Amino acid sequence: MRKTTTRFLAESAIFIALATVLSFIKFDLPFGGGVTLVSMLPILLLSHRWGWQRGVLAAFVYGCIQLLLGLDNVGYATGFVMALGVIMLDYILAYTGLGFSGAFGNSQQGVYFGILVTVVFRFVCHWLSGVWIWGEWMPDRFMDMTMTSPWIYSLLYNGWYMLIELIITEVVAMAVYVPLGKYIRGEDLPKTK
Repeated sequence: MRKTTTRFLAESAIFIALATVLSFIKFDLPFGGGVTLVSMLPILLLSHRWGWQRGVLAAFVYGCIQLLLGLDNVGYATGFVMALGVIMLDYILAYTGLGFSGAFGNSQQGVYFGILVTVVFRFVCHWLSGVWIWGEWMPDRFMDMTMTSPWIYSLLYNGWYMLIELIITEVVAMAVYVPLGKYIRGEDLPKTK
C-alpha cells in the first residue's frame, strides 16, 4: 500500500507539472480566450489511471497552481464575494472538476465520455463566472454581434475557446489511448489502488 501511495504521489507530481507546463503553451484566439496544448489531458488521464478520488485530489492541486498563476484575475473583482467567486468558479471548481473524469471508467468510451462531461463542467463554471463577474466588462459588440446580455456574451466568449480545447483534448486522448491504453487502465499498477 505504501509503495502504491508513493507511486501515485510521484506520478501526480509529474502529471501536474506537465499540465502546468502545457498550460503555458497557449494560442490566443481572435475573439478572446486561448487554447492550450492539451494542458488538461495529463490530469484527466491521471484520473482514469488512478480513479476519480485520487484524480480529484490531483486536479485540486492543479487548480490551486492555476489560481496562483492567474492571481491577477482576482484583482478585477469589486468586492470580497466577487473575488471568492473568481477563485471558486474560475479556478478551484473548474479545475477540480476535471478529476471526476475517472468516475466514468477507464475504457476507451469511459475516457471519451469522462473528458466530455468534465470539460463541459469546466465550461459551465467559466460561463457562470463570466455572467456574474466578467459580464461587467462586456463589450457593446462581440463577434460582430450587439451584446445586450452577459449570459450570451459569456456563452460565446467561453464556449468559443472551451469547445476548441475540448475537441483537441478528445482527439489527442483517443490517439494516445491505443498505444498507452494499458497504462491509462492502470494494468501495470498493483491490484490495490
